[in-house]
Amino acid sequence: MTLLCQKKGTVCPDVSKQIIISSEDSSPGRGFIEMGNQTRVLDFLLLGLSDQPEQQQFLFRLFLGMYFIGTLGNLLTILAICFDSHLCTPMYFFLANLSFLDLCFTSTTVPKMLVNYLLGSNAISYAECLAQMYFYIAFGASDSILLSGMAYDRYLAVCHPLHYGTIMTSHLCVLLVAVPWVSAHLISMVHAILLAQLSFCTNNKIPHFFCDINALIKLSCSDTYVNEMLVLLLGGPVVLISFICIVVSYTPVVFAVWKVPSAHGKWKAFSTCGSHLSVVSLFYGTIIGVYFNPSSTHTAQKDMIATVMYTVVTPALNPFIYGLRNNDLKRALGKLLGLQCFSKGSL
Repeated sequence: MTLLCQKKGTVCPDVSKQIIISSEDSSPGRGFIEMGNQTRVLDFLLLGLSDQPEQQQFLFRLFLGMYFIGTLGNLLTILAICFDSHLCTPMYFFLANLSFLDLCFTSTTVPKMLVNYLLGSNAISYAECLAQMYFYIAFGASDSILLSGMAYDRYLAVCHPLHYGTIMTSHLCVLLVAVPWVSAHLISMVHAILLAQLSFCTNNKIPHFFCDINALIKLSCSDTYVNEMLVLLLGGPVVLISFICIVVSYTPVVFAVWKVPSAHGKWKAFSTCGSHLSVVSLFYGTIIGVYFNPSSTHTAQKDMIATVMYTVVTPALNPFIYGLRNNDLKRALGKLLGLQCFSKGSL
């Protein structure tokens, strides 16, 4: 039976383990466990966006509002698509899956941050941190890959409208959704397994509001060469290949729209892709700003703001970007909420 000593520096008799409290006695989130000659981290400290109580109160209200709006918007989008038979098309099937991913993506990080602000604590256990990192990578990578599948759908709809129904079958739709889920979870599993092999010694402060894999790798006192290489080899292609697929898909779309003779026809053709382009610009613009700019231009504050953009702001805005530009979705939302103004498409 393992005994845990609660006093600072007190060694349990006849037991090879002890708890060392690095600051206040019995303070949560500041524990280390010593196994033989090695000290292991029990908890991490998420330093968050600010350590000022006044700013934390403002951030709590701000992120609570964004999380509530984003969650409500994504849930309404999913329900509207599920309960309206007119929206049983590939585009809305992808949109419902994107909304679900956005809901999961924000729920991985924001609730923990809100709880920490509410309780005045910045602690997260080792197991919670590893789980948060796993789901953050899984849902984020799934989101990225799914956006490329949605771009291919829009390419077929604009450039090959007569063959769209025969090409974009239900089997292909399921495949374009299943591939992001399966591949992203496999990638995340590899990172989680390898990260679990690392040792974390005396430094347990994560300069972020969630357990980011790069921050965790920097904290480790083990050899992290393999972890760093896999971040590049697995993470880079997910973003770059997905982004290239989107560019390749939309290049023929732009040329096809350009050939439409009337301005009204051009706008009508391009409006089917405008919502998706807006989401792609927000999502990839901030990711590229964080990970693909010279390191000399990076500051912790800029990277934190950019991370907030693609982890919190973009998923919260997606339902409104799609809903405000899509009359069919507005009508479906009107039916769901019983609002005649939406149902008639007057907005």
